[in-house]
Amino acid sequence: MARAKQMQERRAKAKSDAAGGDRVVATNRRARHDYEIIETLECGIVLTGSEVKSLREGKAQIAEAYARVDEGELWLFQSHVPPWAFAAGFGSHDPDRRRKLLVHHHELLRLIDKTKTQPLTIVPLKMYFRDGRAKVEIALAKGRKQHDRRQAIAARDANREIARSIRNAEKFS
Repeated sequence: MARAKQMQERRAKAKSDAAGGDRVVATNRRARHDYEIIETLECGIVLTGSEVKSLREGKAQIAEAYARVDEGELWLFQSHVPPWAFAAGFGSHDPDRRRKLLVHHHELLRLIDKTKTQPLTIVPLKMYFRDGRAKVEIALAKGRKQHDRRQAIAARDANREIARSIRNAEKFS
């Protein structure tokens, strides 16, 4: 009986968090596989009206996207936001255009410095809404070689197996 009550409380908490929290529009799952994430940063994104409507419908792709500093500003390239179904002619937008990312000046200078001194790249991890505003979580990342990816997968599997055995030991002791 107590277990069922715990499950109900957990579901209610998850539902309330989802209602009041961030709403994720797109994630870049390959980024965590292909890159070693060094640090993350939340930034705003400049969008047109039809792009916001399309994002609110949950239509965006950032799997192939990357960010780069051009002319002293941070830009997001190769992100795909399809045109909103009801925007025609003048109201529609180019789905693959580059989009300006909004960061503080000191954060921009730090990103420029780190990418120039080390072989790092800036990749978007997820696109979401926070308090009604579109945000992008970007990461300063270092590319992984094939053998590094295999080692990361092996380490993750080993940690999962350790956690599983600890959980079973607690359950049966």
